[in-house]
Amino acid sequence: MSLSPEQLTALALQIKHWALDLGFQQVGITDTDLSHTEEQYQQWIDAGYAGEMEYMWSHGTKRLRPAELVPGTLRVISVRMDYLPADTQLTEQLRNPEAAYISRYALGRDYHKVLRKRLQQLASKISEAIGPFGYRAFVDSAPVMERQLAEKAGLGWTGKNTLILNRQAGSFFFLGELLVDLPLPIDAPNEKNHCGKCSSCLDQCPTNAFVAPGVLDARRCISYLTIELKGSIPEELRPLLGNRVYGCDDCQLVCPWNRFAKVSTEPDFTPRHQLATADLVTLFLWDEATFLRKTEGSPIRRIGFERWLRNLAVSLGNAPSTIPVLEALKQRLNYPSELVQEHVNWALQQHKQR
Repeated sequence: MSLSPEQLTALALQIKHWALDLGFQQVGITDTDLSHTEEQYQQWIDAGYAGEMEYMWSHGTKRLRPAELVPGTLRVISVRMDYLPADTQLTEQLRNPEAAYISRYALGRDYHKVLRKRLQQLASKISEAIGPFGYRAFVDSAPVMERQLAEKAGLGWTGKNTLILNRQAGSFFFLGELLVDLPLPIDAPNEKNHCGKCSSCLDQCPTNAFVAPGVLDARRCISYLTIELKGSIPEELRPLLGNRVYGCDDCQLVCPWNRFAKVSTEPDFTPRHQLATADLVTLFLWDEATFLRKTEGSPIRRIGFERWLRNLAVSLGNAPSTIPVLEALKQRLNYPSELVQEHVNWALQQHKQR
């Protein structure tokens, strides 16, 4: 079906209305040209800053060229959805060394599923209006430069912490994309960089993971260490993790623009199983069946029970030397995993040295 320029303009406007009705907070449309980012991205890969994340380079140029990833793609519909749950005691949980801090995005239902379902519904609405067309939905699960595309589509600017920042919404939101073969009119990037001289995110990073403004060495990032890294957490970094057992929000928590972050009204992002306020000992003493049950439908499950225990052991090594902490660690001394045993022994050694 061939649409006139007037029909395409009307369709683009309708798509944005549909997206808002489906629970997205903002939507923009851009083309597929990311040539301006290719050199910088390759330099980042060549420097080794991606660590073990092989998927960041294993797809060749497809990550940087959406039309190679999905042949026929002409436009990218970029969307964002707020996820910050209400009253999750962010700073209180982070400051309590016996509490377990889980990144706020992971407290509810897996965002991949939530956003992908809505994007599919958006595609269905387009199809109902114009007939069959080519498309594919992505939510942080394929080689797509989602932040760069979001910036081009006018959803915000890239902050010094490498996240997309928005003047009306901060950065506590998810991104998703619908790659389509429709020549829709594109939106001009309408956000210049508003970070100015502020360096709060860079200064706050517990592990000094930022090599420079906008350049993250993932190998030092707590989110990478607790989620992506499959083996041992480097010993020199373990004390710096504090009580962060899954992800890290520090660079967002200190960002001045997050004064404008909106609390999500999406029921799927409501915290489950008291994970927003859990303590380290309780989580560490879960058996695997409990872990699987309480992380069902959660992004946390992707790391598996072994790495869950690894992360908690490190945080317990950083916790006060109370009887419950020490007894919990001792219960896992003979856990049938060299990875877990290594981190438990390290944690007990920390307490002996105090």
